[in-house]
Amino acid sequence: MKTIAELLREHPFFRDLAQADLEFIGGCGENAIYATGDYLARENEPADHFFVIRSGKVAVETYLPDRGPLCLQTLHDGDIFGWSWLFPPYVWTFDARALDEVHAIRLGGKCLREKCEGEPRLGFQLMKRFARIATERLQAARIQLLDVYGQSPPPQGDTW
Repeated sequence: MKTIAELLREHPFFRDLAQADLEFIGGCGENAIYATGDYLARENEPADHFFVIRSGKVAVETYLPDRGPLCLQTLHDGDIFGWSWLFPPYVWTFDARALDEVHAIRLGGKCLREKCEGEPRLGFQLMKRFARIATERLQAARIQLLDVYGQSPPPQGDTW
């Protein structure tokens, strides 16, 4: 059976971190399995964890009162979910629901914050990785919005 540090080493988010750092972070983690339909996180509830998705699909959703849940993004193997544990008031801004069986590493937010405070070099390395992912997801959301709300193509034929 692999340790949490060994599992983290296999995940793209943690690639190139020193083994000592992986073991240090791994002390905050545990294996977690979610069945189809289980929630990893619920909007407006305490954000106590960060999820490293090893396998399966996770829908990042928000609830619309007249329409029900709206899927904003689907995460897969090799993705991560959650940075709300980083910023007060440590509350989820979206739901995260398993679309099939999900195998993940669940890392404790408070534990990670304390470790990053005590090891600023490691905290900075993790923050740079979170910033890169946040930027990628904002760019993906922008493209999605352009697709949904983009202008119609110009009319064909006679124009003024």
